[in-house]
Amino acid sequence: MGTDLVHVPSFAEQLQRPGTRFAQVFTPGERRDAADRPASLAVRWAAKEALVKAWSASLFGSPPLMGDEALGQVEVVRDAWDRPRLRLHGDVAKHLSGVEAHVSLSHDADHAIAYVVLSTEPAS
Repeated sequence: MGTDLVHVPSFAEQLQRPGTRFAQVFTPGERRDAADRPASLAVRWAAKEALVKAWSASLFGSPPLMGDEALGQVEVVRDAWDRPRLRLHGDVAKHLSGVEAHVSLSHDADHAIAYVVLSTEPAS
């Protein structure tokens, strides 16, 4: 399990800085879904961080398999009813093959929070 809390005003300020690392972390779909809504991007950032924390916790006692590049390989997508899901790409998808990432997102006023639980399907 992983969780992350983001202060939305601080995050919005960081998004405006030239050369910010956040520009390459969000997919075009995430930027489109969250256009002009800093809280929506902040909660997506929280989801990426929460997934990395959950993954890291599952590797307790072992070195990390990836660095910060993992954040850009995690995408928050929505279904027709606005329910979130994490779509994994690249090496993150390879490393977490067979793992389900369950996500819960929320934002209110100045804060955005995400919870991620990783699970594996039992063998049949």
